[in-house]
This record gives sequence, structure tokens and C-alpha cells, in this order.
Amino acid sequence: MFFTVLSVLIAIVHLYLWKRLIADTTRPGTTARRLGTVALVLCVALMMAALSLGTSVHPDLARWFAWPGYVWLAVFFYLLLILLVLELPRLALRRWVRGGPANANGEDAQRSPTEVSRRFALARGSALFAGVVSAGLVGYGVSVALGPPTVTRVPLALRRLDPRAEGCRIALLSDLHLGPIVGRSFTQRIVDLVNAEDVDVVAIAGDLVDGDVADLADAAAPLAQLRSTHGTFFVTGNHEYYVGYEQWIEYVPTLGIRPLRNERVEITHNGGVFDLAGINDATGYQWQDPGDVGRALAGRDPARAVVLLAHQPVDFDDAVDHDVDLLLAGHTHGGQLSPFELAVTLQQGAVAGRYERGDTTMYVTRGAGFWGPPVRVGAPPDITIVELRRG
Repeated sequence: MFFTVLSVLIAIVHLYLWKRLIADTTRPGTTARRLGTVALVLCVALMMAALSLGTSVHPDLARWFAWPGYVWLAVFFYLLLILLVLELPRLALRRWVRGGPANANGEDAQRSPTEVSRRFALARGSALFAGVVSAGLVGYGVSVALGPPTVTRVPLALRRLDPRAEGCRIALLSDLHLGPIVGRSFTQRIVDLVNAEDVDVVAIAGDLVDGDVADLADAAAPLAQLRSTHGTFFVTGNHEYYVGYEQWIEYVPTLGIRPLRNERVEITHNGGVFDLAGINDATGYQWQDPGDVGRALAGRDPARAVVLLAHQPVDFDDAVDHDVDLLLAGHTHGGQLSPFELAVTLQQGAVAGRYERGDTTMYVTRGAGFWGPPVRVGAPPDITIVELRRG
């Protein structure tokens, strides 16, 4: 039902694009109009194939339509935004286009050759501007998304941290989204960057994959090379549930990664102890696998600092209610396609970086990969190295 509604909405919005980019810029019956219409229909078909089949077929097959389909999704996003903004100057120029005031009924008495010429000039100028800017933004965004992630080093103070554990460094990874576009070489680059930091803990905050173990085991294999003093830990993200979370919960331990399933472990660093807890994703309840902060922290020593690993920033409220010192999260991609971060803020209450509420701190990473379009604009990929300090 959701996909049906989404398909209808996408079709309606593309009719608007067809009107502004093709119908308004070409004459009826011309080859240019026919070719433009066919090209737009093909782009829509590839995008719908990517959205509906990108995680359900083998990556070697899916990448043939995932690449063009997802790239068009990004182009479509920026074309729509720019054309909507351009509606304002179009309205302001209506009088110029008509070459004079409208008649008493608000309609043109007759379209003169001058008016027709000006209509085409305005429409083609708007379409050209929107196309060039969209292509430029997406081209730039592809180079950012497929480039090496930024390694961000962040010192964060925990009020109850044992002084002996001060300096413990946690590599926060999130949102790799291994699938039809990124595979083993991408994972290997992430692993090499983390290992170069010589960290004490690796924390993977969900959305590791977009597909089945059978198809993506090779892409995930380099994760077994992750090195740290106390090990690698993992919590589920919403995308693990979309593809069958049980298979990945069973598989990641073969890579030396421990899932934290509403549970905690004690980390002893230089003789100082703190708790590292992890919860299932906030959408897990839909699969009868809910996240539960209370269960994850049950029986802990309240005098000891606790770091909570969760996929979504929406778990911040629960973390505050349970007196968590530090919540580490991902999910937002920093917005991925600016200005989409405005919508992310409304839904999640956070986009990226550090947030404070009472005695609880939250840090949200932008994620190392991307979902859908291999495009990042205004939100470069990120690996965060958190250094725990006494505060």
C-alpha cells in the first residue's frame, strides 16, 4: 500500500517536471518533445526499479538500474526544488511575457508572436538553469559520497567516568548501507581508516547493509579485520529489519562483531570500568523486536558511567530518562541532500554533531556511507572518533 501511494505521488510530481521541462519548452508534435517525454519516462522507470528492487535482487544485477535510478532520484530532488523556487520569478514576469496588461477577464486577448517567443524564452531559461544547477550539485555530491569519509575526532566528557578510563577512544561507524552500489572495496577503505586510528572500541550504529547475507557476505568480509583494544559492537538499524535482521544478527559474530541486543557489557580500560550498552532500532517493534533502554541497563551500577549505542537520535528522550551519560547514534546521514536536513530535524530532533539535555550528551555521526543516491551535498561522510574524558 505504501509503495502504491508513493508511486502515485512520484508520477504526479513528474507530471509537473514534464510540464516545466518538456511541454513548456517544446512545440507539440516535435521530435524534441517526444524524445524528452520518453527520456523522462525511462528515468522514472529506473528510479522505481531501484526503489522497489534494489535490495531484493543480487547486487550484480541491481547495480544496472540502481546507479541510474538513484542518481535520477537526486537530480529529480534538486530539479523539483529549483523549479518550485523559480515559480516566483515566473509569476513576477507574467506581465512582461504578455507584453502588456491582461484583459478584463484576466485572460490574454490573443497570444502574439512576441508573447509566444517570450514564453519559450522564459521556460527554456528556467529549465536550463534548473538542469545545470541540479547536474552540478549532483555531480559534486557523487564525488563527495564516493570519496573517503572525514575522520572527526571529538572529546566528550562523562560526569561519572572513572578517571582511569579517561582517554578511551571509540570509533563510531554508522550507515554503511552495503548494497548494489558500494561493496567490498568501500568496506575495506572504512576498515583501513578505522585501524589507522588505533582505537579502543569500535561501535557500529546500524544500517550496515541493504540486502541479504548470501549476497553481501563478501562486501562485509573486511569488517573482520577491524582492530581495537576491547572489540567491535553492533546494534540494528531500520534497514536491517527491511532485509531480515535475524540473518545479520547471526552472521556478524562470524566477523568478530558482537551484537548488543538491549544489553550491556562492561569495558575495563586501564583499570577503569564503564558500561557500553546497545539497543535495537526504534522501528524494531514492528518486527516484534523493540528497543528497550531499561532492559539494556538493568542491574548496572548507577555510580558507573554508561555509553549507549542506538541507531536513531529519537532515542535521546529514553536515554535522558534513564540517566545515560552519552548516547551515540547515526541514521540521519546529516541530511545527505541539503536542504533535506530541515525535514530530518523535524522528524529526529537532531541532524549531526553534539547535543546536550540535562546530564546526558548525544553525539550523532553523519554516517560513512549513503542510502539510495550515491550523492552527498552539504553532508560529507563521516567516521567519528570519540575520546572519553572525565567531566
